Order: sequence, then structure tokens, then C-alpha cells
Amino acid sequence: MIPRITVVVLNWNGWEDTVECLESLFWVDYPCFDVVVVDNASEDDSLLRIREYCQGDLVVGSAFFTYNSGNKPIQVTELTEKQIMTNTRDLIHKPSDDGSAVQNKLTIIRNQENHGFAVGNNIAIGYVMENFNPEYILLLNNDTVVDPGFLTNLVEVAEKDEKIGLLGPLIYYYDVDGQSDVVANLGGKLDLSHYPGYYDLVEFNQLEDFPGPLIECDWISGAALLMKTREIPIHTLNPELFFGCEDIDLAIKLNKKGFKSVVVLNSYIWHKEAVSRKKRSPDSVNRALMEIKSNLTFLKTHNKHYYRYLPFYTIQIIKLYLKVLLKG
Repeated sequence: MIPRITVVVLNWNGWEDTVECLESLFWVDYPCFDVVVVDNASEDDSLLRIREYCQGDLVVGSAFFTYNSGNKPIQVTELTEKQIMTNTRDLIHKPSDDGSAVQNKLTIIRNQENHGFAVGNNIAIGYVMENFNPEYILLLNNDTVVDPGFLTNLVEVAEKDEKIGLLGPLIYYYDVDGQSDVVANLGGKLDLSHYPGYYDLVEFNQLEDFPGPLIECDWISGAALLMKTREIPIHTLNPELFFGCEDIDLAIKLNKKGFKSVVVLNSYIWHKEAVSRKKRSPDSVNRALMEIKSNLTFLKTHNKHYYRYLPFYTIQIIKLYLKVLLKG
């Protein structure tokens, strides 16, 4: 039987990105997946626009696909956070019984406030685990566009190794001066002795440095993170990390329990990079402070010598942001 996947897309004041992401998902060739959009109390008519898209009244343009009017209308089931928390079962949408996913269905969860990335996704994960019972959950940023074969290629690798807990695709930038083949993420490595404690492999490596079909790494980008649900003991993100590091935190915890993280190089998506962070705090100073807070929370959680390293982290933070200011 083909493993079922539920794709969770978190939206917050980003309907234009979200509908482009959804349209690319409905082109995916994997035969058994469901899509859940969880909205973090958007204030920009996101829900109205997503409904219009599902009805076929909002045409989506993109350089990565041709809009498909043939699969509209998309059947929408909407649930509030309160309904999920009180387990109002008669309103819960369940997947089809024959094991196949219907590609013109969408579930929307309306959160009552902006819970951030971790809690917003955790609400959807809890709902999905109880009601859809998939073999995999994919957390996907709304500011991404996916290749039609990306799920098939991820699952093919995942099914071959029970010790793989998390998987991610190769991530390209959505647009770099008109180019869509510039690598944004190849997975990541840890270095808890230096702030922020982690880095993207692409900072020091090129795609050509990895001739094999996959890269084993320390963490997978939360922009597109596929997790197994049956094997791994942890499925939720750390709610203390409101502004980043949730993906890295999860990978570390699973690695300690014997599960690997890999990037699958023949699976790929395109990412608009940091769109949600800029919306959350357009002021660069506030954005930097929130980022520092999350990074230090992450380091405190995973570096048992945190207080010994704190003076060095402080110096590194000052140097890093002075460099950013001088560039600006």
C-alpha cells in the first residue's frame, strides 16, 4: 500500500504565496496525499482569497507551472482551533477509505491567534495524527513552490531506511536576478561552540561537492520537512522557539534517539526565503532581536556548557550584527 502523506502549510498574512504554493501542490504526481492549510489568525483577507482560489475564481500565475482550471472547484473543509481542541468529531474531515487521496480537497484550520511557527504547526500536527493517521507529515512553508515529483522521490528514499526520521528536498531560491537554479539549502550542520550554533551546508559547500543521491546532515530546513509518523517518537515542534530553530531542535532530539536526517537531491522545491519573518517584523532591529532571542534559547537548550560560552556568544553576536550594519 502506498504510504499516505499529509502536507501542512502554515499561512499568516500571505495568501498570494499560499495560493501559488497550493497550485503547485495540486500538480504533484504522488498518488496519496492530503493538504491542510493552518491559518494563524491572518488579517489580510487570506481566508477569503484562499476560498476564492479553491472555487476557481482566483487565477494563479507562476513561472513554475501553468494554472489548472480543470481541478477546480477544490472541496474545502474548514475547522476552527476551538473545534479541534474540543474534538467536535462530526465536523472533522477524514481522508477517503480506499487509501487514495483526492487531489481536489483541502482542509483549512483557523487558529484564533498568531501562535508562531511551532505552535501553529503543532495544532495541525495533532489534528492530522488523530484524524488522518498518515505515515508521513510534510511541513511546508507557504512561500514555496514544489516540483511535481518531489514527494515521490522523498518517500522512495524514506522507505528504504528505517533509521531515517527526517527528510528534506534540495531547496533552490525562488528567484535570484531571474535565475531559479541557485541553491539555497543543502541541509545543515551544528557547531554549538559558535553563535548561532548551526549553519547551512551551502555556506561552505556547493552542490557538486555531494556526488551521491542524498546528503546525511544534522538538520533539515523547516521550509520543507518530511517526518515519519510511525517510527519516530517526537512529532511536534518546540513551542519556546517562536522565531526559528524549531527544525534544528527537532532534528537534534531525534538524532539522540538514533534517527538520521537526510536531504534527497533528486527532490527539489523553490523558496522565497524569509518572507514571513519580514512580514512579522518589518523593522530590522526588532527582527534581529527576535532572532537573537530564539537562537540563544536554542543554544541554552542544547549546549550543556551554555553559560560558559555565553560571553563568546555575546562577542560573536556583536561582530555579526556590526558586519550586517556596515553592509547596510
